[in-house]
Amino acid sequence: MINQIEKILPHNHPMILIDKVLEVNLDEKYLKGEFTIKEDMVFYNKKLKGVNSLVGIEFMAQTIAAYSYYRNNQEEPKIGFLLGTRMYNNSIDLFKLNETYQTKVMEMFNGDGIVSFECFIYDKNGEECASATLNVYQSDDAKGLIENGIKE
Repeated sequence: MINQIEKILPHNHPMILIDKVLEVNLDEKYLKGEFTIKEDMVFYNKKLKGVNSLVGIEFMAQTIAAYSYYRNNQEEPKIGFLLGTRMYNNSIDLFKLNETYQTKVMEMFNGDGIVSFECFIYDKNGEECASATLNVYQSDDAKGLIENGIKE
């Protein structure tokens, strides 16, 4: 569907982990993405021949970033912050080399810049291999927050 992932995500290579967006439905508040594990990925472990399943949270977060791009009328991507993760469940230890996985994120709550998503990762057979609830925050002045730090 959409192959300009560099335009969609506020990241540079090698931190772009999602390969493409498969489906966007803003009325139903979800986005589906896809990624394939490759040896040149930043989190790839040669010894294990894959990516640790805990990186699933980052795959989910980048899928949320893609959703945000479309929700914000395809304007320049904004920096977002992962506030927390609840109930990260995974049934695999490793995302395997050359395997393709699909992600799905669904917006569940949105208030004052804080958004909660139900997130899923599916293997090549369509079986759920990871899920979590991610809470994210996006500010119009994210760069200012980063430059000035958080004041105690």
